[in-house]
Amino acid sequence: MTIDLVIFDCDGVLVDSEPLANEELRKALAEQGLDMSFDEVVETFVGLSMNKVVSIAGGKLGHDLPDDFLDRLQVKTFTAFEQSLKPVEGIRDILTQLQDMPQEICVASSGSFEKMNMTLGLTGLKGFFQDNIFSASQVKRGKPYPDLYLYAAEQMDSDPARCLVIEDSLPGVQGAVAAGMDVLAYSVRGQSQRLAIAGGMVISRMDEVIEYLL
Repeated sequence: MTIDLVIFDCDGVLVDSEPLANEELRKALAEQGLDMSFDEVVETFVGLSMNKVVSIAGGKLGHDLPDDFLDRLQVKTFTAFEQSLKPVEGIRDILTQLQDMPQEICVASSGSFEKMNMTLGLTGLKGFFQDNIFSASQVKRGKPYPDLYLYAAEQMDSDPARCLVIEDSLPGVQGAVAAGMDVLAYSVRGQSQRLAIAGGMVISRMDEVIEYLL
């Protein structure tokens, strides 16, 4: 079926923020007494909203995290972004090519608008999407539920069956599949098998997005 809309996740798909953000999260959780390796943090939290992260971490600790936990974490994470954040390899060329193709594009991310404005702004990618940026804060349930993808399709006036989602996390792939959308699972950090089992068509290069649409 023809694809009318390409929906991009943000972290790990547009901006290479996950290594930086997950290291800051690991350090912040350790300060609260929850010692996890970097790989454990990635396995447990990638693709989830920060409210869900706080809920899971509190459950592991047996008590709530401090009220200012997310605020302090955000300051440290944004500082790391300002120093080191880069776009995902090849994504700028893909977005440029899509400008000359019939498909519309948008972003649907578990991240907050504040975070996306910063990361997409720092990497010079925000202009590709204009106002077509959607956050899990706009729906009742975040990934792995389909709500965010369905909301994005509705806002873009697109049939979910004619949407292609570009994701890199297990919850993201699960949510997109549940929404009835095609999913390309961008995997460069060893999650290929899990993403494929969840229903994603695994890719390792961003130019495979264009190949899929042609």
